[in-house]
Amino acid sequence: MEQKQWIKLLEAQADQIIAQVNTEQIPFLIGIDGRCAAGKTTISAILSRKTGWPVVHLDDFFLRPEQRTPERYAEPGGNVDRERLLEEVMIPLEQHKAVTFQKFDCSCMKLGEAVSIPKADVIVFEGSYALHPELRDHYHLRVFLDVDPRDQLERIEARNGKEKRAVFEARWIPLEETYFSFYQVASCADLTINTSMPE
Repeated sequence: MEQKQWIKLLEAQADQIIAQVNTEQIPFLIGIDGRCAAGKTTISAILSRKTGWPVVHLDDFFLRPEQRTPERYAEPGGNVDRERLLEEVMIPLEQHKAVTFQKFDCSCMKLGEAVSIPKADVIVFEGSYALHPELRDHYHLRVFLDVDPRDQLERIEARNGKEKRAVFEARWIPLEETYFSFYQVASCADLTINTSMPE
């Protein structure tokens, strides 16, 4: 029942995002960033189902092997291939063009399956590091999803298991928090949504 209630909450929050779209500004790019397990992928799927808007997932743009240098990993938010995202996807979509790109496959550490995004009036970009300073000015609406720490860990454990929860606590959450703090990500958002269930 709690999962159904959470989805219902996200449905209402997706409506908040839809209401912010200016249909006179075409194409209109939406960037959704936020804490892991805050619901970025889920709310993007809801937006796509409600509106037909295509979604670009930043998880498809992990660093290629040649980019994985100590210098790059030392950058807050440095573990996303912003360069390829901009060149192959974001800038062409801004120009109202269709795009095709290859997802990065972490299992074999190379580019894999092709993904096509049609020319669209509104496009959603979702994922950790979506509001990096090199990307954020390309959006017309910047959204930050927040989640209370207890809810975050409970969702990670339910989704990924206890072992992965420990990995998130030790590695991924600290990396995200460093990025959020260093670039003041939440403060640059036009809309901040807390996806924790109300008490």
